[in-house]
Amino acid sequence: MNKLDQQKVNEVIARYPEGKQKSALIPLLHMAQDANDGWLDVPVMDHVAELLNILPIEVYEVASFYTMYNLKPVGKYVFEVCRTGPCMLNGSDDIIAYIKEKLSISEGETTPDGMFTLKPAECLGACGYAPMMQLGKYYKEHLTKEKIDQIIDECRKSAALNN
Repeated sequence: MNKLDQQKVNEVIARYPEGKQKSALIPLLHMAQDANDGWLDVPVMDHVAELLNILPIEVYEVASFYTMYNLKPVGKYVFEVCRTGPCMLNGSDDIIAYIKEKLSISEGETTPDGMFTLKPAECLGACGYAPMMQLGKYYKEHLTKEKIDQIIDECRKSAALNN
């Protein structure tokens, strides 16, 4: 794991009253995941527990509950496709099937080049824009096969520019 910036860790913990440092768990898990190539392994979670002076199991419980945390390595781009009612009614199953076919991966898998991971998600709160997915900090809405092709191409171009 890349070392967490102790100054930033201290700033996050300082936001909460003394004795309530556990409240910093979610933001620290985000920081740790960002510093660890987008996922949380046991040593990383143990380090967060040490920083907060809490039991490791308290970190594992939170990290395994929320889908925003990845407990195994993921690709540079994680396609979190909503698969709940409104998105399903608007074709999210077809979008997931298309991504699987296009990238030759199954749900929860990463492409061999480490570029893409397909991760079905529960409601992302954008039902009016269904079908949709989250890609990093961004929502991609009203998805079609053509939009998926465009998103994949944009990701590949961005990765090529950053290498």
